[in-house]
Amino acid sequence: MNISHEDHSFGKQSAGSASTQRERELRERSLLRERQQSARELAVLVAVDFTAERYRPSPVAMQARQAAAIAAQREDGEPVVEAAADIDFDASLAEFQELARSAGAVIAAVLIQRRGKPDPATLVGGGKLDEIVATVASTGASLVLFDHDLTPSQARNVEARLPCTVIDRTQLILDIFARHARTREGQLQVELAQLEYQMPRLMGKGKSMSQTGGGIGTRGPGETQLETDRRKINTRLVRIKQQLEAVRRIRRQQRGRREAVPVPTVALVGYTNAGKSTLFNSLTGAEVLASERMFATLDPKLRQLTLPSRRKVLLSDTVGFLRNLPHALVTSFRATLEEVERAELLLHVRDAASPTLDAQKQQVEAVLTELGAGKKATLQVLNKIDLLPEGAATEAGALRVSGLTGEGLDGLLHAIDAALTADPLEQMVFRIPQAEGRVLAALERGATVQNQRFDGNEVTLTAVGPRSLLERYRRYEVGEESR
Repeated sequence: MNISHEDHSFGKQSAGSASTQRERELRERSLLRERQQSARELAVLVAVDFTAERYRPSPVAMQARQAAAIAAQREDGEPVVEAAADIDFDASLAEFQELARSAGAVIAAVLIQRRGKPDPATLVGGGKLDEIVATVASTGASLVLFDHDLTPSQARNVEARLPCTVIDRTQLILDIFARHARTREGQLQVELAQLEYQMPRLMGKGKSMSQTGGGIGTRGPGETQLETDRRKINTRLVRIKQQLEAVRRIRRQQRGRREAVPVPTVALVGYTNAGKSTLFNSLTGAEVLASERMFATLDPKLRQLTLPSRRKVLLSDTVGFLRNLPHALVTSFRATLEEVERAELLLHVRDAASPTLDAQKQQVEAVLTELGAGKKATLQVLNKIDLLPEGAATEAGALRVSGLTGEGLDGLLHAIDAALTADPLEQMVFRIPQAEGRVLAALERGATVQNQRFDGNEVTLTAVGPRSLLERYRRYEVGEESR
């Protein structure tokens, strides 16, 4: 009764009271946003550009830089090599910042250092480490992210100077993968990569795990703890690999059943955040999560797609690639990437509006080569053309599409149709008794029927469709002389 009375009274409140209630709601929402913001970790980002011989870019990246330098020569004919290097570093830094945001960090400061070679003790050297310590103190950051892998000794030395957590590039990517893994398979693959990364870094993680020291009271327990943790991780690694092998076995069985009926697989591959999931949804009508955050898709998705010829294919959405993708991740996600290895055709989806379009292409091709899929038939697909200025030139021979607006999708489907060779399109003329309704229905479903005419109790038609389908009904084929 009291509740009803209060509700009735509330309905008679003045406009001023309603305004007060509204202000209270706004304050509560503001406090909630502040709590959510404070829950996110403040991070200081440290990016280092090494110029020494041993830290040169990969041969692929060097070729890209040389090509860019030749294309952008000064009036006096001198190549602008430094500009190409700066552009590459700036793109890498922007990508690193997006990685940090994808992990849920709030960027408090970004520190950049250019040096000839890494400091063996701290990677960045004593002076820069002092600057990092001061920046952490002034910003109140709880996290320092390095856009470079730290050796175990470097990680220990840096952590000894900082009152907060230190994470290198590989750990950051592993954390993002762990956030986005939804299926049991994805979680196992992430855990495998994390454990393989942690194993060589166990030594010296805290005093309780240090090796035997040189004085009384320093022997035994530390080493025992270290060996115990190593044994636990090794046991867990064996179990995870067994579970992933079971996943691979199930995939092989499923693939065997699929291959018994010739349905080609087409795999979407590309750099992370190239718009693969948005394009996948537009083509198949699925509702796969499409996000601007990096690595939003970890678990492979398979959907059936009907091409203009009415041929059926399976379209696969896969995890995005990244420059300097940790090798442990490529190895751990091999079960997922088997769909890429087995696909008949790859659609290399690229962000047409990206300033590093060509560099991203080279990075993806490098990973595909590592997977043994570098020579597969591939269609280059420039996505996000809705973000390009009107009339902007794009790569010759590439298919221009927009997964968001649907522009160019019809042309893409026809290109897929033409590129598939395992079950090629053929044209046959059939004369089929009208009583064979099952045969007529099968051709209507799986092929394009043309020039259909009725003659008594028979139907003469031209069918264009996959060879596997038309061959089933060759007994009804009409020879050239009978047409």
